[in-house]
Amino acid sequence: MMPEATIGPYTLPNSLIVAPMAGVTDRPFRLLCRRLGAGLAVSEMVTADQRLWHTRKSRLRLDHTGEPEPRSVQIAGGDPDMLAEAARVNVDNGAQIIDINMGCPAKKVCNKAAGSALMKDETLVGDILHAVVRAVDVPVTLKTRTGWDREHRNAPVIARMAEEAGIQALSIHGRTRADGYQGEAEYDTIARVKAERNIPVFANGDVDSPEKAARILQHTGADGLLIGRAAQGSPWIFREIHHYLTTGQRCAPPALAEVETILLEHLEALHRFYGEFMGVRIARKHVGWYLQSHDPDKRFRRRFNAMESAAEQIDGIQQYFSDLRNGEVFAA
Repeated sequence: MMPEATIGPYTLPNSLIVAPMAGVTDRPFRLLCRRLGAGLAVSEMVTADQRLWHTRKSRLRLDHTGEPEPRSVQIAGGDPDMLAEAARVNVDNGAQIIDINMGCPAKKVCNKAAGSALMKDETLVGDILHAVVRAVDVPVTLKTRTGWDREHRNAPVIARMAEEAGIQALSIHGRTRADGYQGEAEYDTIARVKAERNIPVFANGDVDSPEKAARILQHTGADGLLIGRAAQGSPWIFREIHHYLTTGQRCAPPALAEVETILLEHLEALHRFYGEFMGVRIARKHVGWYLQSHDPDKRFRRRFNAMESAAEQIDGIQQYFSDLRNGEVFAA
């Protein structure tokens, strides 16, 4: 059954959320996932250090033109005052929910005492939570892991601190900082946090099928799910999970023609958003994800990665799917 999800004053269309992923959840991807069934899409992580916002990449991450409400922006850093100011500026730029990143395990983030590295310093965590909540008049949410390592699963402690500080929703990835993305996610810690807290709790980690989504919700009692890597190349997973949770039945997978339409729409949005030079390059990884099951020997993907213009990419995809329909290339 699909739980109802609220964050502060916002009741989401459904409880399936696009997890923030650096280099993935840009505006084109967020809009596509929302159209295909996600109830909310959180922005890519934005650094709290405004000295770094002069880059074109940072400016694009702050662009929410045309996005449906509520607009959620994730900020990352390790300095309470800097995070508070970043929250204020993002709200001025249209953010309606501020999400604090204490979940990213990447070394380039953790080495700067940000992301999940913060979980090791609970005093600093408290300072950050209070500073950001006081800084803005929109809901502030928090994303964490289950702990620093398997011997220090302190998510329940941080969840208590978060609720006391005024955080209005939590999302927890079922791995520790030390786990990275290895092994299987565990959900007992998330279930404990949900049982102990009175604010919404969202589960994250290995949500890769409708059946798995239902099991995680049942096991944890969570108010909803964050879906990340499983949406790469399969943004329709939100639609599939939503249908399963509301009907108990799997919906039909997208037909080949729909996959082609979605992929072309995504490519054209990337080309428009980034401009041709960067759009062409960023499109390559997305096409790699879309075609994993259709291009097992990677022959087309290698050819696609050599294409240098938007027109060439569009024509290449159209020809590829024409060949698929004609049985001229392998389809899984």
